Amino acid sequence: MNRLAQSALLFLLGATLLHAGMTDLYLRYVKAGLRPLVLLAGVVLIATAAATLWYDRRGTGHAHGHQHHHEPRVTWLLTLPVLALILVAPPALGSYSASHTGTALQKPFGFPDLPADGPLRLGVADYAGRAVYGDGRALRDRELKITGFVTLDRAGSPYLVRMGLNCCAADAQPVKIALTGNVPPVLSPDTWLEITGRYTPRRTKDSVNNGPIPYLEVTRAKPVPTPHDPYDETWNT
Repeated sequence: MNRLAQSALLFLLGATLLHAGMTDLYLRYVKAGLRPLVLLAGVVLIATAAATLWYDRRGTGHAHGHQHHHEPRVTWLLTLPVLALILVAPPALGSYSASHTGTALQKPFGFPDLPADGPLRLGVADYAGRAVYGDGRALRDRELKITGFVTLDRAGSPYLVRMGLNCCAADAQPVKIALTGNVPPVLSPDTWLEITGRYTPRRTKDSVNNGPIPYLEVTRAKPVPTPHDPYDETWNT
């Protein structure tokens, strides 16, 4: 590949990273805290592309006279994966990954205080951690609202799930809540729901890794759009 093609690919990749970092697209690949690094990488790649092209133009006359080496046009096909990143955003990991991966719930170092009154809006990992390792002490007799996507186990039992990231989507792991009570009779995997419910001390074990999964007693469930950041980072912050 000649320097022109190299510069073009570097520029395209840098522009793609800038586009992803200035929109919510980057959230499909890495956790929110890495946004500055995504933007910085885009700037560095564009600067490298400009420098590569400048040095090539500067040195062409001295090194090669007026000769030009034409590279096979097939090398420009390497731009297609880069363009695909711009045009086709990958879906967030969902029920298939969750059903084949054991719950990643870990015992937290502590629990932040919760509001004393009104409904509690919690993340999946926050509820699961408080239910399993805090014995639900701050959750009893409170109306709870939790959002996640649906996955079903082999027996058809429903779970509310959020995938958590350590760094990027490649290391995403699920935290799961089993649903009981007024569960909708028909649930489709990957449907996002806002569940209103109550704490219950009931527990089960994940069939994949035998990890603990708490139940939530559902009183209401309504479909909601996929959140702009589909991953849950509360369990590893």
